[in-house]
Amino acid sequence: MKPALSEKDQAYPSDWQQFSQGEALNQAIVNVLQPWWQKIFGYYLLKVGDLSCQLDTSGCKVQHHIAVGRSSAGLMLQAEADALPFCENGVDAVLLSHNLEFTPDPHHVVREAHRVLRSDGYLLLTGINPYSMVGLLKCWPALRRRYPWQGRFFSVSRVKDWLHLVGFEILSEQRFFCSAMVAREHNEGVLQQWTERYFSYFASSYIIVARKRELPLTPIRPKWQLKPTFAQQVKGVSACQRADDI
Repeated sequence: MKPALSEKDQAYPSDWQQFSQGEALNQAIVNVLQPWWQKIFGYYLLKVGDLSCQLDTSGCKVQHHIAVGRSSAGLMLQAEADALPFCENGVDAVLLSHNLEFTPDPHHVVREAHRVLRSDGYLLLTGINPYSMVGLLKCWPALRRRYPWQGRFFSVSRVKDWLHLVGFEILSEQRFFCSAMVAREHNEGVLQQWTERYFSYFASSYIIVARKRELPLTPIRPKWQLKPTFAQQVKGVSACQRADDI
């Protein structure tokens, strides 16, 4: 499959400060994730990518939070998102925050998250909504060297197709953070709240929560035939006998 980004176009943001209004977006993601942390239990939460590593996950009930990325300050392991150094079915939850936009092969990142998750494990994924003001501003050449416009944006429906393909069940999707992300400061007021409520479809960011499903295979035992399938009157008739009769 053709990569989403070529090698020369790869650009990995290592800090939320590289985004305009990055701190506000960080806090918005933390707020959206907060209700889900009360529903996820287990031993290992895997935070994949430098941006994921910098999100506050202290509200999660999972015991161990493992930060995996490239160059973030709070890393515990240095690795690529599409080559995680973990065994299969060993992680209870995976957090991928604004990672698919900046990787050459987002399909493989999704498959890798599926591989390390145990059965019924959770995947929490955030990204930039292309059907937003941020997505439209990607057509402006002056912004193509700035974050997040250096990446490639994928629609919610497309990402959901990838998740369904590898075996995830979509539990929830939500769009949030209505902002063009051009100004340095994010203004929160009555107008911003009204926009978040009535025009959330065109918000700049989205979150998808999915769960890995594995249906057990039940072997079908062969049914022993107590009665022959052929007619009794032709039982034992050989080819020679039929030739003599003719």
